[in-house]
Amino acid sequence: MKFSKILVGLLITATSTIYAQDKEISLEEIYDGTFRQERLQSLQSLDNGKEYVVLNRDRNANTSSIDVYSYKSGEKVRSLLNSKDLSEISRFQGFELSENEDKILLSTNMEQIYRRSSRGIYYIYDVEGKTLTKLSDNKVQEPTFSPDASKVAYVFENNIYTYDIASGEETQVTTDGEKNKLINGVTDWVYEEEFAFVRAFDWNKTGTHLAYLKFDESEVPEFSMDMFGQDLYPSQQVFKYPKAGEANSEVSLYTYELAAEESEKVELGDYEDFYIPRIKWTQDPEILSVQVLNRHQNDLDLIFVDAEDNETEVVMNETDEAYIDITNNLTFLEDNSFIWTSEKDGWNHIYLYDEDGELENQVTEGNWEVTDYYGYDEDSKKIFYQSTENGSVNRDVYSIKINGKNKTRLTEKEGMNSADFSADYTYFINSYTSTETPYEFTLHNAKNGKLVRKIKDNSALLEKEAAYNFAPKELSTIEVNGNELNMWIIKPNDFDENKEYPLLMFQYSGPGSQEVSNSYFGTNDYWYQLLANEGYIIAAVDGRGTGFKGAAFKKVTQNELGKYEVEDQIAAAKKFGEMDYIDEDRIGIWGWSYGGFMSSNAILKGNDTFSMAIAVAPVISWRFYDTIYTERYMTTPQENPSGYDENSPINHVEKLKGDYLLIHGGGDDNVHLQNTMRMVEALVQANKQFDWAIYPDRNHGIYGGNTRLHLYTMMTDFIKEKL
Repeated sequence: MKFSKILVGLLITATSTIYAQDKEISLEEIYDGTFRQERLQSLQSLDNGKEYVVLNRDRNANTSSIDVYSYKSGEKVRSLLNSKDLSEISRFQGFELSENEDKILLSTNMEQIYRRSSRGIYYIYDVEGKTLTKLSDNKVQEPTFSPDASKVAYVFENNIYTYDIASGEETQVTTDGEKNKLINGVTDWVYEEEFAFVRAFDWNKTGTHLAYLKFDESEVPEFSMDMFGQDLYPSQQVFKYPKAGEANSEVSLYTYELAAEESEKVELGDYEDFYIPRIKWTQDPEILSVQVLNRHQNDLDLIFVDAEDNETEVVMNETDEAYIDITNNLTFLEDNSFIWTSEKDGWNHIYLYDEDGELENQVTEGNWEVTDYYGYDEDSKKIFYQSTENGSVNRDVYSIKINGKNKTRLTEKEGMNSADFSADYTYFINSYTSTETPYEFTLHNAKNGKLVRKIKDNSALLEKEAAYNFAPKELSTIEVNGNELNMWIIKPNDFDENKEYPLLMFQYSGPGSQEVSNSYFGTNDYWYQLLANEGYIIAAVDGRGTGFKGAAFKKVTQNELGKYEVEDQIAAAKKFGEMDYIDEDRIGIWGWSYGGFMSSNAILKGNDTFSMAIAVAPVISWRFYDTIYTERYMTTPQENPSGYDENSPINHVEKLKGDYLLIHGGGDDNVHLQNTMRMVEALVQANKQFDWAIYPDRNHGIYGGNTRLHLYTMMTDFIKEKL
């Protein structure tokens, strides 16, 4: 009798456990940081290669410190600086060590300008003397130590200045800087956004010369945005923005000799309508390297400039039928030979050239891509890099001799591996993730990849997530239009193959991008878990034009952005619809930016396939987007009008049959609200019903305060109602 009661009790308990609901994820949890992964704080290796420094913040005391740690033990060794010991400032937001590590630039009161640019109040800290000097009373841009740390160069109101630390003397290098007209030493909007750099000046090795770029924006058309704010009247943000086919800034190169306090223009040659996407001094203090790129971005010269007489010589030329990607991978060795990366054989690989620009050897080769170049160790004659050799959804870290021999895989786990090397290449910190593993950080010996110690992982996050019983993100491939495309899929946790489910597809699809990788959940993946709990299947497919599968696969979309990428999303959706467990009448698609361009095209051109689409901050016509990005893939509208117009959603609005939600930020300096407004007008005139929302003053990221939560609540409700 007692045995029976115990057995019945156990059965009731077990049954209750089986039918108990897993914890339901909420939008509030997703966007309040509940599932935020622990990351390794940004660190910088000291020259000794045995120690690194980290910026630590004490939020309770409102102080900042630069602390030194041992690579091998992970223990704190000492502090270089703690703001509690400074009377002038209570804390700082960032720091930069001088080359000889005896001085530190501290940034305070930082103010964002565009995506990569900012200005702030800076201080110079003397490590030995423990003294603090204010660089300028003005908020300045891009302060940079000279190699011997005797001076700092910076930009204020579009002019370059140098500051002598010992004397406190300030010298104005340029005087013609003027807002929306002439810029010295920092890039204009389109260079910053598309060539991904802001500081447009560089010290030579001995600190005797500065090289800098000057941007004449006079002929660049202005763009203005109304910013509504909290005042009675809106303000206007006005800036120079060259749209496809319009005038760019005229860019010119100068060298400045500090002793003579004189600038001299460098005559680069007989170039018209060109870009200078990179300048960099070589190991020879008299030789400056300059990259000059034609407007179509398929013909690049590497030029050496002799600072003595400003004579120029083209030492290398590279051409491509489509375009050439600009990187930071140019490395000069002690004898001025140099390392370069190129897609010239159809895959991105590493090459070695001598000091005259003659090819010595191709260091890496194979049907895989070098995806990051970490550097070269003079002592071991090794190059360190990351690649897709173990599959385009994975990354591994390798070393290889500069002669192309003795390649060594330094990482073991399959997934996404990324390295940060010590200054002398003794160690590297590896960050690793996979679909099953959130970020974990480990220290390794750079010689053989051997594990030295574990640093940090996200086991606590995994424990927290266990209560939710999240569905896995499954990686696979799908055959579409003759190609094996990478994909991931998330199914409801109680998935039943005998049931039918609605499908939501996500994609970005821009040239060289990647959404399908062997990596753990990002913020949107938690949103997808919420949708999966509501009975949706979510999937992503990287179609033609995306990256890391060779140049031909990436560049097939040249001159026709939105054609092959859309065809692949439509074909993938049709293939999904053929599966027994997917309802072919309930397939939706969404995307942001380029992805919004894609989702808009998909519901129009694929109106018999997609019943719903959401487009966030979409490009609606490439005629409205900037010169550098757009013309890289499309040439100009004057040369390629059909490429621009045939694949523009604005010219297909009459095809809309499904439910369409259009969302934009009113302060988007990147993809302008103009895109959405023109799409709205076209839809109205075609008498097509749709939903739309504008977030006042929000930029391309549409965030700040409660904005993200509101945005994703709106999209969730739209999906649940319409799909």
